[in-house]
Amino acid sequence: MLVKLASPNIADLLKTSAWFPVLDDAAQQRVLDDLREVDVPQGAALCRRGDTPVHWYGAIDGLLKWTVTSGDGRSVTLGGLSAGSWFGEGTLLRGVPRTADIIALRPSRVALLSLDTFNWLHATQRSFDHFLLRQINERMHWFLGTFTAHHLLDTDSQVARALAGLFHPFLYPGMDRHLQISQEEIANLTGVSRQRCNAALKRLQESGILQIEYGGITVLDLPGLRRYVE
Repeated sequence: MLVKLASPNIADLLKTSAWFPVLDDAAQQRVLDDLREVDVPQGAALCRRGDTPVHWYGAIDGLLKWTVTSGDGRSVTLGGLSAGSWFGEGTLLRGVPRTADIIALRPSRVALLSLDTFNWLHATQRSFDHFLLRQINERMHWFLGTFTAHHLLDTDSQVARALAGLFHPFLYPGMDRHLQISQEEIANLTGVSRQRCNAALKRLQESGILQIEYGGITVLDLPGLRRYVE
């Protein structure tokens, strides 16, 4: 008999987060009292460019993309947001409207922490400030690499980089080597056509870095995947 695994919840998200376990007891309780969960259907927006920021976000389950779309319909994907990731702190700290859309590539569940509690943590919890500083630094470093990749690297390397990003040890802790992700979703994260993405995935499979499977892929050689984009 098949045993259905329990869906991850807010407690699971917090347990694997770098910032929550190091808060003091009062701060942990405030976070627990404040957090709430929302469902984001496939194709729907968690937030839109121009929105006034009122929450910090944590991905409990699913897959989202961070994207900017121009007035004439052209779009640039800045990256993927998989389970375990926290995001949106830059806009909260700057106190300006959001500059990008967050779109669900599949049905997703997201935790919302209010702006008031985020600001309170920022003002009172030194460990939280340390987390934010490192998170912003890691994400900026990744964005700079992605910008370079789109200008200097071939399609295979761009696809490899999009996948490697989902295994960033700080931004996306606890990711499993098997990704339940479609080739269309990978193309969306990479910002290339589905045909070019599929061809690149096949070449990465031939190199022994990953295995294409029904309903997803398994990364066989994570260090090799990371070296592919260095």
